[in-house]
Amino acid sequence: MARAGMTGSVLRRLLEAADYRLEDRPGGVRGIRSRDHRAVFLVEGVRSPVELEAEFPSDAVRRTLIYPEDPGSVARSIASERSMEVIDGATLGSALGEILLPGPEPVPSSEIETVATPAPLTPPPLLFPEGERTVRPRLGRADAEALAGVEGLRSTLRLIPYYIAAYRVRVATPSGARAPATDHLVAVQALTGAAEFWQPGERELIPEIDEPNQRLDPQISEDQSRTVAVEAVRRRHTVSVDHTEQHDGALVIERRRVPPAADDLAIGEPVLVHVPFWYIEGTDGRVVLDAVTGSRSPPPDREG
Repeated sequence: MARAGMTGSVLRRLLEAADYRLEDRPGGVRGIRSRDHRAVFLVEGVRSPVELEAEFPSDAVRRTLIYPEDPGSVARSIASERSMEVIDGATLGSALGEILLPGPEPVPSSEIETVATPAPLTPPPLLFPEGERTVRPRLGRADAEALAGVEGLRSTLRLIPYYIAAYRVRVATPSGARAPATDHLVAVQALTGAAEFWQPGERELIPEIDEPNQRLDPQISEDQSRTVAVEAVRRRHTVSVDHTEQHDGALVIERRRVPPAADDLAIGEPVLVHVPFWYIEGTDGRVVLDAVTGSRSPPPDREG
């Protein structure tokens, strides 16, 4: 029996490798996977879905008929009315991965309500030493000028304000479940409102910097920074989830963009810190260097 370029024996081996238990039946081969209650039936010849419905166990949550050839619109309509999926040789290739992929692990009945409606998250703590609100620069003046590589140098160290917030998030998984919560940091530049994400521990905070500097004041409020942070976090943790359905004999894969739900995101109160940047003027223009990472940046203030 050939299906979409593969023999029936190859298809059987694939199903067995995907943990389906196979049985030879009068109308074909039945495959049952108990862990996610998935069932498939490899149909021999052309048989009505009405005849084959009894082959599926009563607790099967997904039932698929695999025909060697297109069974026709009448058979597809009957199967659809009985919530059975129909796949033929022409559509098997695109559907095979979804059939073989393991479904979500079964959830004990005692935990179903907890998983279906998890408790809202609380934000993680953001612990800074008292009075330490300036990021320690790693590049001194000489290092920054050497990296800039411009002539006619005039260097200024500016401390740019950022609102930093810790947040906790649960994201959707391809199966539609929720992943475990993880903790992160979002930083909103308080002059332009641009958001970025920091790795915990990558910046050290100190009370002040000995190097002469210009400390700039925020141009946006804490409330504005929080709005920016929420939007940026939701974009960052939006995931693509594929949903497969059968419509009028065609297998349709719909890709949905799923952002974190309201109960799956918790952002703490923002804290204002200042981040050092070297502004190095040369005859060919100005270079701005992040004094922590050494990377070149666009001017992080509204004056350009």
